[in-house]
Order: sequence, then structure tokens, then C-alpha cells
Amino acid sequence: MSELLPVRPARPDETAPTAAHVNVFELAGGQLFFDALVDRFYQGVESDPELLALYPDRSDLAGARRRLALFLGQYWGGPTTYSDERGHPRLFMRHRGFLIDPAARDRWLRHMREAVAFMDPPPAIAARLVAYFETAAEAMRNTD
Repeated sequence: MSELLPVRPARPDETAPTAAHVNVFELAGGQLFFDALVDRFYQGVESDPELLALYPDRSDLAGARRRLALFLGQYWGGPTTYSDERGHPRLFMRHRGFLIDPAARDRWLRHMREAVAFMDPPPAIAARLVAYFETAAEAMRNTD
């Protein structure tokens, strides 16, 4: 199957258009894939005291897990549940209250890369996910 590439990549805070894209959501396994990816990611977060300290409610990450899983599902071509419940993603605005320096960015990205590797999607899907996470992680950085 040949992949169609978008005319321009979506910004990290946009919902990715699907008409000119391979539907990563479906190819990865639907919402169940993104739920499991996020669960694995948060296992890493929970074991990382420095990254965990950025979360306001460290004792209960269920809301953060759900929001991230729904956002990723929507971004990659799934249902619009995230936007239906929370409005436009506005990722930078939603994260600006957190001090995200290069170290925090790198810790977040390390756990996300590990989660993608653990999930073991097809190589083309893994590459697209990791490329997006790298771009998004840098876009959320708000201090040096």
C-alpha cells in the first residue's frame, strides 16, 4: 500500500486531516491501540518522579490518560470525542501553565518513544507516531 502524504504536516495542536492521509487510527488498531499506548506511556510517567511532578493530580492520572488517548485517537483519524468534550485541542495553551524545559521535554519523549516501541506497530506507523511526538514535544517546550 502506498502512503499518501499531506500537502503540509498538521501542527501539533491541530486535528490531523484524514482525506489525504493514510488513516493511522485504523491501521494501528483503532482506539484500543491508543488507549494501550497511553497506558504504557503513563506507566513510565508514574515511575519518573521528575516528570510526574509536572502533573497537578499525581495521585490520579486517569483524567490525563483519557484526555491524551482521546486526543491521539482523534488526531490520527478516529472519532472526534476529544473535541466534542473539550473543544479545540489548543495544546500549547493547555500546557503553558507547566514549566516544560528541555529536560522535561526529553523525559516525556523518552517515555513516549518507549511506549511506541512496546506497542510494536508496523514500522511506517511507528515512524509517523515518533516523528509527531518529537515535533509536539518541542512545540510544548516553553522555557530553556
